[in-house]
Amino acid sequence: MGTILLGLQWGDEGKGKITDYLAEKMDYVVRFQGGDNAGHTIKIDKNYFFNHLIPSGIMYPNVQCVIGNGVVVNPEMLLKEINTLKEKNISTKNLFISDKCNIIMDFHIALDSAKEGKDEKIGTTKRGIGPTYRDKIARIGIRFCDFENTGLAKENIKKNLKFNNFILKNLYGKSEFDPKDIYKKYEKYYKQLLPHIRNTEMMLFEACKEGKKILFEGAQGTFLDIDFGTYPFVTSSNTTAGGAITGTGFPITSINKVVGVVKAYTTRVGNGPFPTELNDETGDKLAEKGKEFGTTTGRQRRVGWLDLVMLRYAVKINGITGIAITKLDVLNGLSRLKVCTEYRLNNKKIKNYPSNYIELEGVTPVYKDFDGWGAFDNIESLDELPENAKKYLKFIEKYLEVPIEIISFGAGRRNTIEI
Repeated sequence: MGTILLGLQWGDEGKGKITDYLAEKMDYVVRFQGGDNAGHTIKIDKNYFFNHLIPSGIMYPNVQCVIGNGVVVNPEMLLKEINTLKEKNISTKNLFISDKCNIIMDFHIALDSAKEGKDEKIGTTKRGIGPTYRDKIARIGIRFCDFENTGLAKENIKKNLKFNNFILKNLYGKSEFDPKDIYKKYEKYYKQLLPHIRNTEMMLFEACKEGKKILFEGAQGTFLDIDFGTYPFVTSSNTTAGGAITGTGFPITSINKVVGVVKAYTTRVGNGPFPTELNDETGDKLAEKGKEFGTTTGRQRRVGWLDLVMLRYAVKINGITGIAITKLDVLNGLSRLKVCTEYRLNNKKIKNYPSNYIELEGVTPVYKDFDGWGAFDNIESLDELPENAKKYLKFIEKYLEVPIEIISFGAGRRNTIEI
C-alpha cells in the first residue's frame, strides 16, 4: 500500500528529514514531481546530505528509490549527486529512473535564466524546470526513452530546438544551440544512466501487487502547486497529492495514507504573497535560529507566524490523514507566539482561501496568542514536552481536524517522536 508525504506550506517544511525517518520501514521511496529545484536535507549523526533529485530513502540500501515519470531530470546534476553519494560510500544501485522522465537540457536552463532576467521576476531557481515542463505539455519534450532509438532522439531534439532557438534568439537575444551538440552531450548522459533507467510504473505496480510498502516523497509544497498554489508565484508541477498518481502511474486505489509536513511556523523563498510574514526582530531571530536558507538556492527564507487558514485549505485539497510538524524547537524561548486563524479583507471575514494573489496580498491576518515555553531536548514522548508546547499542538490539531502523528525538534533522526 502507498503513503504520500508532502509539504503543506511553501516548501522547506522538512520533508527530507521526515521521509528519511519513515523510509526505514519502507520498501520503496518514490519522487513524483519537480526536479533539482528541490532541496532535501538529511542529517545522519554529524553528517549532512543534500539531495535534489535522488529520493531521501537512498540512505537505506534495502529501500528501492524511484524517480517517477512526473520528475524532470537534469542528467548532469543527477550524475553529480550519484558520484557525491558514492564518495561517501553510499550505494546507488537501488536507484531507478523512469524512462518517461523529460530531460532538462542546457537550452532549458538558458531560457529560464533569460526569462527571469527580462520579465517580472517570479523567483525561480533558474534550473530550467519551467521550460522543460512547458515543452512536455507542448508535446515537444525529450524523454530518456527517446534515446533508445538514435533517429527518434535526433529528430525530436531538432524539432524542439527549432522552437526554442527561435525564442532564445528573437525574444531574448541569446545564442542558439546546435542540435548535433545537444544530441552528442545527452546521449553520453543517457548511456551513463542507462543501468538505472526502467519502466518504473510497472515496477511499482508489481511492488504494490506483492504488498510492498511504498512512500511517495513530494518536493516543494502545496502552495507552490501549479494549480492550487499562489499563482503565478508557483512551480511548474503538481505538488499536491494528485501529482503522486500522475507522476508515477501508481493506482490511486492503493493509497491508504497522506501525511502532510508542516513547519511550526511559516517560511517562503522568493516572491509572492505571505499574509503572516514577520519583518521585525522576531522574524530575524526565527530565521537565524531555524537556519532558514534554501538548500538549492542559498537564499534566505522569509519567515512568519504559523498560518492555519492556508493549512486548513491544504489539508482539504490533499486529503491529509495525519500531520508531521517540524522545527518545533525553533519556537523555544519565545515569551509569546501567534497563529493566524482567520483572514479579513475590507473588514470582512473571508470564507475560502483566495485564488487571486492580489486579494491574498490584501488580507489582514487575525491571530490567536499563545504563551511561550522554555527549551527542551532529547524527549522521547509527547508527555515530556512543556505544557505550553502541548497546548500549541493541541490547538493546531483541533483547528485542522487532523491528528499530529510526528513531532520533529531538530535535524537528526533521534530528534523525532511518533505519537
